[in-house]
Formats: sequence, structure tokens, C-alpha cells
Amino acid sequence: MKRILTVAVILLILSALRLVVVPGTNSGTLQAGTLAPSETEQGIDQGDGIFDTTVKGLEQFYRFTGIRNAKGGHLIMIAVGLLFIFLAIKYDYEPLLLIPIGAGIIMGNIPFYQEGDVNLQVGIYQEGSVMNYLYFGVMRGVYPPLIFLGIGAMTDFSSLISKPRLMLLGAAAQVGIFLTFLGALWLGFDMRESGAIGIIGGADGPTAIFLSSRIAEHLIGPIAIAAYSYMALVPVIQPPIMRLMTSKRERLIKMSPPRAVSQTEKILFPIIGLIVTTFISPSSLPLLGMLFFGNLLKESTRTKRLAETARNSMIDIVTILLGLTVGASTQADRFLTTDSLVIFGLGALSFMVATAGGILFAKVMNLFTPEGKKLNPLIGAAGVSAVPDSARVVQNFGLKEDPSNHLLMHAMAPNVAGVIGSAVAAGILLSFLW
Repeated sequence: MKRILTVAVILLILSALRLVVVPGTNSGTLQAGTLAPSETEQGIDQGDGIFDTTVKGLEQFYRFTGIRNAKGGHLIMIAVGLLFIFLAIKYDYEPLLLIPIGAGIIMGNIPFYQEGDVNLQVGIYQEGSVMNYLYFGVMRGVYPPLIFLGIGAMTDFSSLISKPRLMLLGAAAQVGIFLTFLGALWLGFDMRESGAIGIIGGADGPTAIFLSSRIAEHLIGPIAIAAYSYMALVPVIQPPIMRLMTSKRERLIKMSPPRAVSQTEKILFPIIGLIVTTFISPSSLPLLGMLFFGNLLKESTRTKRLAETARNSMIDIVTILLGLTVGASTQADRFLTTDSLVIFGLGALSFMVATAGGILFAKVMNLFTPEGKKLNPLIGAAGVSAVPDSARVVQNFGLKEDPSNHLLMHAMAPNVAGVIGSAVAAGILLSFLW
């Protein structure tokens, strides 16, 4: 009771001071972005009594609270954000991605006053807000190339260099992208929207954001959330498909260890890879250029400080900004639509088709491979570019079948090839749909 009385007295004192210091005026002009004078404000400006002024001030305060502006969609999205954080902490599902995204979803769905042309500079879509400035990096595709720079600086391409034929598995997994593109067209999306949706099948969040920012800006939110969600759910989605598409005998195949790769080969690979891939698909230069540049920093052995910064501090900062802003872009009024649900469904289908495509192509390659050199088809599942999670899933799945069968190094080859393949696919779609 004492606390209530104290608050009431403070409000009365503040109201009295306001009447004394700022006498009621009725200015005919308003600054841009401010509220139009409502009945409540007019009442305050006309010099009402202290009690009436306090009541109307409280009514004004209430209009601005999240409690008054909350809708069912806000609560649903906040629950989704909490689910992301729960999955990241409880089950270790991509915590570096899901925790920032989950926090961003909650921040983006805190309800605030949006009536009329009011701009409180709070929401991510409100010009001048901090989140809107940070979101620029998503809308203009700035963050994805920086992520690729960090990935390149931490990736070892030795397994791919030692067995270049495994690059075909990474290419085969991209079939999910193009099949989903056709599926989206069939469901009524236009060409550009279908291309942006299809890239989810690459299981590469930065690539999905990069492409959608170029050809379907209005779908960045659902596409990015779908891509990162399926990346995090790799340990859940892939094992059933791997079990369904392989026999016990195939899962027990042991592959010969990759050969040793010289430092010269490691240095030449990013240079040759950059030239070849970007000549094929120049539109993918922002992604592949940064990927191979980051790898050159790592392998040159002369730029250790730069490589260390790229794969640690820089990629961590960009991941935080990217996760928060992508999450915050899912405002309920823009995200909770039928299109978003369809995109999530197509994304799941795309990811499953990509996984199956890599496994199936590994089985086809075995038809033309002599005994002793056959591939374990499980590594085909790593052709999706969720690095290094898909490779880890293959490793863990193989160890359950045979504790002595280590597939990680073999799976990393199609895994990193998938990163390159999805970026090339994005460039091809961009050149067709621009």
C-alpha cells in the first residue's frame, strides 16, 4: 500500500510541475514522426486539474504499452523465439545461430504503438531505428559474404583435394534446390520468389539470405528462418533418410584414408577454385570470392593474424548481427502468413530431397567403382552445405553401425563441396532471374 501511495504522490508532483513549467499551449505544427494531438493530449494541454491530468497521462502511457498493443500473433512468435532458445540450450541445436535468432524473434515481436503514420523508431521496419540500420546488412547482402570469409578461413579443403571426385556428391545434393524451384512455381509463386525459396535446399543460411535479398526482399524473413531452422535440425532430419536409403552392407563400407596433401596444393586450390567457379557463375563472386580469399589467408601461412580475425572475432560479430536482425524481421504482421507456412513446407521438402540426392548419387558412383574403392553412400548426405554439421551426423551415424568406421574426413569433402555448389547454384539462379 505504501508503494502505491508513493507512486501516486510522485505522479501528482510531476503533473503539477508540468503544468507550472510548461503551461498549456496549442501549437498548430507538429514535428515529423510525432503523434497527432489526440483528445487525451488536448485535455492535458487545456490546463485540466491535477487529477484529470494524471489520469489522462496514465491513459496516454497505457496506449504506448505492449499490453495494450499486443495481439495473438505477437504471442505466437514470442513462443517460437522461446522454442528456438530452448532447443539451442537443451539439445545443443546450433546454439550459435538459434540463440541470436530466438532472441531476435522475441525483440521483433514486442508490441508497440504503430497507429497512423507514427514512427517511434523502435521496430526493425521503422526508418531511423537501430534495428533498421543493422538490418541494412541483410537487405543489401552485406553479412553473407563476411560469413563466407570466416568459413573460408576455418575450412580445410584437404579431403576434397585428395579425392576430387567427391565434389560430385556436393553437386548432386543441389538437386533439391532446382526441384523445389519447380515446386514453388507450381504452387503459384513467381519466378523470383521460387528461385529464392529453392535455395533453402542447399541448407546454407547465408546463401539463402544473399539470394533472397537480391530477388525477393519481401521473403527474406521466412526464407532465412526456414534455412537456419533446417540447418539446426540436421541431426533430426537426415538420419531417417540415411537409414531408409542405404542397406546395412552399404553402411559398413570402409573407405581408404585420404592421401596427404602438400602445402602447395592447399595454396593453389583457393586460387584455382576462385577463378574456375566465378568464370562459370560470376554472380556468385561476392560469396565464393570471399570464401576462397578466406581460405587463402589460412593456407598462405603468411597472414595468420588476418585468418585468425576472420574465423573468430569477425565471424562471431557478424553471426550475432545476422541472427538478431533475421529474427527481428519476423514481425507477426509480416511473418504469419500462408506464404510463410508454404515456404517452410517447401524448405523441408527441399532439404530432404537434397539429402536423398547426395546418397543416391553415391550409390550410382559405386556402380562404376571397383571393389576396394567404393564409397560409403552415407557420405552423400553431407553434400548439403550445413558445414560441418552434416559431416558430423554422417560420422556419428557410421560409428553406430561400426565403431571402427570413421567417416568424418571422407564426409567433409562433399560437405565443403556443397558450400561451393550452393553458392554456384545461387549465382546461376541470380543470372537467370535478375
